[in-house]
Amino acid sequence: MNISADEGSPERAGYRRSAGSPRGEARRRELLDRVTEDLAANGLVDFSLRRAARAAGTTHKVLLYHFDGADDLLVQAVLQLRGRRIAKALAAATEGEVRRSLGDWVRAIWPILVGEEARVLDQAIGLAMYDSERYAALGREASQQYLPTLLAVCPEHWSARRKLEVAEMVLATLRGFLVDARTSGDAAGVAAGFEALVRALEREEASEEAAEE
Repeated sequence: MNISADEGSPERAGYRRSAGSPRGEARRRELLDRVTEDLAANGLVDFSLRRAARAAGTTHKVLLYHFDGADDLLVQAVLQLRGRRIAKALAAATEGEVRRSLGDWVRAIWPILVGEEARVLDQAIGLAMYDSERYAALGREASQQYLPTLLAVCPEHWSARRKLEVAEMVLATLRGFLVDARTSGDAAGVAAGFEALVRALEREEASEEAAEE
């Protein structure tokens, strides 16, 4: 996977950064939105500052005015795509008047996780593994973004420790299924493992209900 830094950072190129004025921030958001849409459509392969500039309808110098370089722009766009995924997951969790069980919730979000737009987020996992030092933020920020949602969908009366244990299990397991689904092509194997996760979550909630009776 070739991710080119192109002309490098604004410090090396000699461009000044946006001062954070309302107008500058609005322009930065506009550029980021356009680059994000390009990533969602075309993925991370061969991403570069020049490609981002074409997608944004501007020049690499303008992008360097608002961002620290290709890597910074890439991370910001991936974070924005993850934000969209999380918003959809929260909507699935709160759909209807009755709280979804954890098992029902993971069933509801799985189509969101494997949707075509989400492919770039799975590529980001591979990029973080390929060059963990350069793209550490892609892996670190993923957990920081997803965990609050997973903690929020756990039963309210659970202890903080129990919520964290279950949330971490779900996060790691779903991440593994995503990698397997994208790389092995073994749909039946992924489906079997997914059903086992659902049963584990059902038992986790059922054990609590039984203890309260």
